[in-house]
Amino acid sequence: MSDNRESLLALAKVLIASAWADGELSHDEQNCLKDIIFHLAGTDGQLSGREWSMLDMYMESPVGAAERGRLVADLQALIQDKAEQQYVLDALQMMAEVDGTSGPEEQLVIAEIGAQVQESNAGGLFDSLNRFLGGPMRRRSAAVASGPNREAFFDDYLQNKVYYETSLRLRESGRSLNLTDAALRKLGLAGGLMARIAKVDREVSPAEYDMIVQTMMTTWSLDRETAEFVADVAVSSLSHTYDYYRMTREFATETSQQERRDFLVALFMLAGSDGDASFEETEEIRLVAQGINVSHQDFIDAKMKAKALHTG
Repeated sequence: MSDNRESLLALAKVLIASAWADGELSHDEQNCLKDIIFHLAGTDGQLSGREWSMLDMYMESPVGAAERGRLVADLQALIQDKAEQQYVLDALQMMAEVDGTSGPEEQLVIAEIGAQVQESNAGGLFDSLNRFLGGPMRRRSAAVASGPNREAFFDDYLQNKVYYETSLRLRESGRSLNLTDAALRKLGLAGGLMARIAKVDREVSPAEYDMIVQTMMTTWSLDRETAEFVADVAVSSLSHTYDYYRMTREFATETSQQERRDFLVALFMLAGSDGDASFEETEEIRLVAQGINVSHQDFIDAKMKAKALHTG
Protein backbone atom coordinates (compact mmCIF):
# COMPACT_ATOMS: atom_id res chain seq x y z
CA MET A 1 0.00 0.00 0.00
CA SER A 2 1.33 3.47 -0.86
CA ASP A 3 1.71 6.18 1.76
CA ASN A 4 -1.43 8.27 2.32
CA ARG A 5 0.63 11.42 1.88
CA GLU A 6 1.46 10.34 -1.67
CA SER A 7 -2.20 9.59 -2.36
CA LEU A 8 -3.17 12.98 -0.94
CA LEU A 9 -0.71 14.74 -3.24
CA ALA A 10 -2.01 12.82 -6.26
CA LEU A 11 -5.62 13.59 -5.29
CA ALA A 12 -4.78 17.28 -4.83
CA LYS A 13 -3.31 17.46 -8.35
CA VAL A 14 -6.45 15.91 -9.83
CA LEU A 15 -8.64 18.34 -7.87
CA ILE A 16 -6.60 21.27 -9.22
CA ALA A 17 -6.89 19.87 -12.73
CA SER A 18 -10.64 19.63 -12.19
CA ALA A 19 -10.79 23.25 -11.05
CA TRP A 20 -9.04 24.19 -14.31
CA ALA A 21 -11.61 22.24 -16.40
CA ASP A 22 -13.34 25.45 -17.55
CA GLY A 23 -10.00 27.08 -18.42
CA GLU A 24 -10.10 29.55 -15.53
CA LEU A 25 -8.91 29.50 -11.93
CA SER A 26 -9.16 32.81 -10.07
CA HIS A 27 -6.99 33.88 -7.17
CA ASP A 28 -9.92 33.39 -4.79
CA GLU A 29 -10.53 29.90 -6.17
CA GLN A 30 -6.85 29.08 -5.69
CA ASN A 31 -7.06 30.14 -2.05
CA CYS A 32 -10.22 28.09 -1.52
CA LEU A 33 -8.49 25.03 -3.00
CA LYS A 34 -5.48 25.61 -0.77
CA ASP A 35 -7.74 25.83 2.30
CA ILE A 36 -9.40 22.52 1.44
CA ILE A 37 -6.13 20.72 0.64
CA PHE A 38 -4.45 22.16 3.74
CA HIS A 39 -7.32 20.86 5.85
CA LEU A 40 -6.95 17.39 4.34
CA ALA A 41 -3.18 17.45 4.84
CA GLY A 42 -3.65 18.23 8.51
CA THR A 43 -5.13 14.77 9.11
CA ASP A 44 -1.97 12.96 8.01
CA GLY A 45 0.84 15.45 8.46
CA GLN A 46 2.00 18.60 6.80
CA LEU A 47 2.91 18.57 3.12
CA SER A 48 6.47 19.72 2.58
CA GLY A 49 7.37 23.11 1.12
CA ARG A 50 8.47 21.34 -2.05
CA GLU A 51 5.11 19.56 -2.33
CA TRP A 52 3.18 22.81 -1.86
CA SER A 53 5.38 24.44 -4.51
CA MET A 54 4.48 21.61 -6.87
CA LEU A 55 0.77 22.21 -6.23
CA ASP A 56 1.30 25.94 -6.77
CA MET A 57 2.84 25.12 -10.14
CA TYR A 58 -0.33 23.29 -11.18
CA MET A 59 -2.46 26.21 -9.97
CA GLU A 60 -0.56 28.82 -11.96
CA SER A 61 -1.47 27.66 -15.47
CA PRO A 62 -4.26 25.59 -17.10
CA VAL A 63 -4.06 21.79 -17.04
CA GLY A 64 -4.78 20.36 -20.50
CA ALA A 65 -6.64 17.17 -21.36
CA ALA A 66 -3.52 15.04 -21.87
CA GLU A 67 -1.94 16.06 -18.57
CA ARG A 68 -5.27 15.71 -16.82
CA GLY A 69 -5.49 12.12 -18.04
CA ARG A 70 -2.01 11.37 -16.74
CA LEU A 71 -2.81 12.84 -13.32
CA VAL A 72 -5.97 10.71 -13.02
CA ALA A 73 -3.99 7.62 -14.09
CA ASP A 74 -1.30 8.41 -11.47
CA LEU A 75 -3.98 8.65 -8.77
CA GLN A 76 -5.59 5.38 -9.82
CA ALA A 77 -2.21 3.63 -9.81
CA LEU A 78 -1.72 4.66 -6.18
CA ILE A 79 -5.12 3.49 -4.92
CA GLN A 80 -5.32 -0.09 -6.10
CA ASP A 81 -6.18 -1.69 -2.77
CA LYS A 82 -9.32 -1.13 -0.72
CA ALA A 83 -7.56 0.72 2.11
CA GLU A 84 -6.21 3.36 -0.25
CA GLN A 85 -9.55 3.64 -2.04
CA GLN A 86 -11.25 4.18 1.31
CA TYR A 87 -8.68 6.85 2.17
CA VAL A 88 -9.65 8.80 -0.96
CA LEU A 89 -13.37 8.43 -0.21
CA ASP A 90 -12.81 9.57 3.39
CA ALA A 91 -10.88 12.58 2.07
CA LEU A 92 -13.75 13.50 -0.23
CA GLN A 93 -16.22 13.14 2.64
CA MET A 94 -14.07 15.47 4.74
CA MET A 95 -13.99 17.95 1.87
CA ALA A 96 -17.76 17.83 1.60
CA GLU A 97 -18.07 18.76 5.30
CA VAL A 98 -15.39 21.46 5.51
CA ASP A 99 -17.91 24.32 5.58
CA GLY A 100 -21.16 22.55 6.37
CA THR A 101 -23.09 19.36 5.84
CA SER A 102 -23.04 17.92 2.34
CA GLY A 103 -26.28 17.27 0.49
CA PRO A 104 -27.63 13.97 -0.84
CA GLU A 105 -26.41 14.75 -4.37
CA GLU A 106 -22.81 15.03 -3.15
CA GLN A 107 -23.16 11.76 -1.26
CA LEU A 108 -24.35 10.09 -4.45
CA VAL A 109 -21.35 11.47 -6.35
CA ILE A 110 -18.98 10.16 -3.65
CA ALA A 111 -20.55 6.71 -3.97
CA GLU A 112 -20.25 7.01 -7.74
CA ILE A 113 -16.56 7.89 -7.43
CA GLY A 114 -16.04 4.85 -5.21
CA ALA A 115 -17.45 2.57 -7.92
CA GLN A 116 -15.36 4.24 -10.62
CA VAL A 117 -12.16 3.87 -8.58
CA GLN A 118 -12.78 0.14 -8.25
CA GLU A 119 -13.53 -0.16 -11.97
CA SER A 120 -10.48 1.95 -12.96
CA ASN A 121 -12.79 4.19 -14.99
CA ALA A 122 -10.45 7.17 -15.56
CA GLY A 123 -12.82 9.29 -17.65
CA GLY A 124 -15.79 8.74 -15.40
CA LEU A 125 -13.70 9.36 -12.29
CA PHE A 126 -12.54 12.76 -13.48
CA ASP A 127 -16.03 13.82 -14.57
CA SER A 128 -17.44 12.82 -11.18
CA LEU A 129 -14.66 14.61 -9.28
CA ASN A 130 -15.33 17.69 -11.38
CA ARG A 131 -19.02 17.61 -10.43
CA PHE A 132 -18.20 16.93 -6.79
CA LEU A 133 -15.66 19.74 -6.38
CA GLY A 134 -18.21 22.46 -7.10
CA GLY A 135 -20.03 21.98 -3.78
CA PRO A 136 -17.06 22.29 -1.39
CA MET A 137 -15.62 25.17 -3.44
CA ARG A 138 -18.89 27.12 -3.35
CA ARG A 139 -19.28 26.64 0.40
CA ARG A 140 -15.64 27.57 1.03
CA SER A 141 -15.99 30.71 -1.08
CA ALA A 142 -19.21 31.67 0.70
CA ALA A 143 -17.63 31.12 4.13
CA VAL A 144 -14.70 33.39 3.26
CA ALA A 145 -16.96 36.07 1.76
CA SER A 146 -19.45 36.20 4.66
CA GLY A 147 -17.29 35.46 7.69
CA PRO A 148 -16.08 38.62 9.48
CA ASN A 149 -12.93 36.96 10.81
CA ARG A 150 -9.81 38.40 12.36
CA GLU A 151 -7.54 37.24 9.55
CA ALA A 152 -9.66 38.87 6.84
CA PHE A 153 -9.95 42.03 8.96
CA PHE A 154 -6.20 42.45 9.29
CA ASP A 155 -5.59 41.40 5.68
CA ASP A 156 -8.14 43.76 4.13
CA TYR A 157 -7.64 46.75 6.40
CA LEU A 158 -4.03 46.46 7.56
CA GLN A 159 -2.81 49.31 5.37
CA ASN A 160 -5.67 51.70 6.21
CA LYS A 161 -8.24 51.25 8.95
CA VAL A 162 -6.42 49.14 11.54
CA TYR A 163 -2.94 50.42 10.80
CA TYR A 164 -4.17 54.01 10.73
CA GLU A 165 -6.08 53.71 14.01
CA THR A 166 -3.14 52.03 15.70
CA SER A 167 -0.76 54.71 14.47
CA LEU A 168 -3.19 57.44 15.55
CA ARG A 169 -3.41 56.11 19.10
CA LEU A 170 0.36 55.80 19.28
CA ARG A 171 0.90 59.33 17.94
CA GLU A 172 -1.54 60.69 20.50
CA SER A 173 0.51 59.05 23.24
CA GLY A 174 3.79 60.30 21.77
CA ARG A 175 4.96 56.80 20.85
CA SER A 176 5.84 55.20 17.51
CA LEU A 177 5.00 51.85 15.97
CA ASN A 178 8.08 49.86 14.99
CA LEU A 179 6.60 46.74 13.37
CA THR A 180 6.85 45.40 9.83
CA ASP A 181 3.75 44.56 7.84
CA ALA A 182 4.66 40.87 8.14
CA ALA A 183 4.74 41.15 11.93
CA LEU A 184 1.39 42.94 11.95
CA ARG A 185 -0.13 40.19 9.82
CA LYS A 186 1.09 37.52 12.24
CA LEU A 187 -0.36 39.63 15.02
CA GLY A 188 -3.82 39.53 13.46
CA LEU A 189 -3.72 35.79 12.90
CA ALA A 190 -2.42 35.08 16.40
CA GLY A 191 -5.00 37.41 17.92
CA GLY A 192 -7.83 35.61 16.14
CA LEU A 193 -6.64 32.17 17.25
CA MET A 194 -6.19 33.32 20.85
CA ALA A 195 -9.67 34.84 20.80
CA ARG A 196 -10.96 31.49 19.54
CA ILE A 197 -9.62 29.78 22.67
CA ALA A 198 -10.73 32.55 25.01
CA LYS A 199 -14.31 32.43 23.72
CA VAL A 200 -14.82 28.67 24.11
CA ASP A 201 -17.09 29.42 27.09
CA ARG A 202 -18.51 32.47 25.23
CA GLU A 203 -17.01 34.93 27.70
CA VAL A 204 -13.51 36.39 27.82
CA SER A 205 -12.50 36.75 31.45
CA PRO A 206 -10.23 39.59 32.63
CA ALA A 207 -7.47 37.02 33.24
CA GLU A 208 -7.80 35.69 29.69
CA TYR A 209 -7.77 39.18 28.20
CA ASP A 210 -4.67 40.05 30.21
CA MET A 211 -2.95 36.85 29.03
CA ILE A 212 -3.63 37.78 25.39
CA VAL A 213 -2.11 41.19 26.05
CA GLN A 214 0.90 39.66 27.81
CA THR A 215 1.45 37.25 24.91
CA MET A 216 1.34 40.12 22.42
CA MET A 217 3.82 42.09 24.52
CA THR A 218 6.21 39.18 25.01
CA THR A 219 6.12 37.61 21.55
CA TRP A 220 6.06 40.78 19.44
CA SER A 221 7.73 43.18 21.89
CA LEU A 222 4.72 45.49 21.90
CA ASP A 223 4.11 48.15 24.49
CA ARG A 224 1.01 47.62 26.58
CA GLU A 225 -1.09 50.26 24.80
CA THR A 226 -0.51 48.68 21.37
CA ALA A 227 -1.00 45.16 22.75
CA GLU A 228 -4.29 46.18 24.36
CA PHE A 229 -5.50 47.70 21.10
CA VAL A 230 -4.78 44.50 19.16
CA ALA A 231 -6.41 42.41 21.91
CA ASP A 232 -9.50 44.65 21.79
CA VAL A 233 -9.77 44.11 18.02
CA ALA A 234 -9.30 40.34 18.39
CA VAL A 235 -12.01 39.81 21.00
CA SER A 236 -14.41 42.61 20.04
CA SER A 237 -16.99 40.49 18.18
CA LEU A 238 -17.66 37.33 20.14
CA SER A 239 -20.97 36.70 18.33
CA HIS A 240 -19.11 36.02 15.06
CA THR A 241 -17.21 32.89 14.16
CA TYR A 242 -13.78 32.95 12.62
CA ASP A 243 -12.80 31.41 9.32
CA TYR A 244 -10.84 28.66 11.03
CA TYR A 245 -9.46 26.98 7.89
CA ARG A 246 -8.14 30.13 6.26
CA MET A 247 -6.75 31.47 9.52
CA THR A 248 -4.88 28.31 10.49
CA ARG A 249 -3.48 27.83 7.00
CA GLU A 250 -2.24 31.42 6.87
CA PHE A 251 -0.75 31.16 10.36
CA ALA A 252 1.09 27.94 9.46
CA THR A 253 2.38 29.55 6.28
CA GLU A 254 3.57 32.73 7.98
CA THR A 255 5.33 31.10 10.96
CA SER A 256 8.19 28.70 11.60
CA GLN A 257 7.76 25.31 13.27
CA GLN A 258 9.32 26.66 16.47
CA GLU A 259 7.00 29.70 16.46
CA ARG A 260 4.01 27.40 16.21
CA ARG A 261 5.29 25.23 19.08
CA ASP A 262 5.80 28.31 21.25
CA PHE A 263 2.35 29.56 20.28
CA LEU A 264 0.77 26.31 21.49
CA VAL A 265 2.34 26.93 24.89
CA ALA A 266 0.83 30.42 24.85
CA LEU A 267 -2.61 28.96 24.05
CA PHE A 268 -2.38 26.56 27.00
CA MET A 269 -1.25 29.42 29.23
CA LEU A 270 -4.27 31.38 28.03
CA ALA A 271 -6.65 28.48 28.69
CA GLY A 272 -5.29 28.09 32.22
CA SER A 273 -5.13 31.78 33.05
CA ASP A 274 -8.46 31.75 34.92
CA GLY A 275 -8.04 28.29 36.45
CA ASP A 276 -7.28 24.86 35.04
CA ALA A 277 -7.81 24.51 31.29
CA SER A 278 -11.19 22.89 30.72
CA PHE A 279 -11.74 19.82 28.58
CA GLU A 280 -13.45 22.00 25.96
CA GLU A 281 -10.51 24.44 25.86
CA THR A 282 -8.01 21.58 25.57
CA GLU A 283 -9.94 20.05 22.70
CA GLU A 284 -10.14 23.42 20.97
CA ILE A 285 -6.35 23.78 21.27
CA ARG A 286 -6.01 20.27 19.86
CA LEU A 287 -8.00 21.39 16.79
CA VAL A 288 -5.83 24.47 16.41
CA ALA A 289 -2.70 22.31 16.71
CA GLN A 290 -3.96 20.06 13.92
CA GLY A 291 -4.91 23.09 11.84
CA ILE A 292 -1.46 24.70 12.06
CA ASN A 293 0.19 21.32 11.44
CA VAL A 294 2.17 20.61 14.57
CA SER A 295 2.56 17.06 15.84
CA HIS A 296 0.62 15.40 18.63
CA GLN A 297 3.89 15.22 20.60
CA ASP A 298 4.27 18.99 20.23
CA PHE A 299 0.71 19.32 21.57
CA ILE A 300 1.57 17.19 24.64
CA ASP A 301 4.89 18.98 25.20
CA ALA A 302 3.19 22.39 25.08
CA LYS A 303 0.54 21.27 27.54
CA MET A 304 3.16 20.01 30.00
CA LYS A 305 5.34 23.12 29.60
CA ALA A 306 2.39 25.42 30.26
CA LYS A 307 1.43 23.39 33.31
CA ALA A 308 4.98 23.68 34.67
CA LEU A 309 4.99 27.44 34.06
CA HIS A 310 1.66 27.84 35.87
CA THR A 311 2.85 25.89 38.91
CA GLY A 312 6.42 27.12 38.84
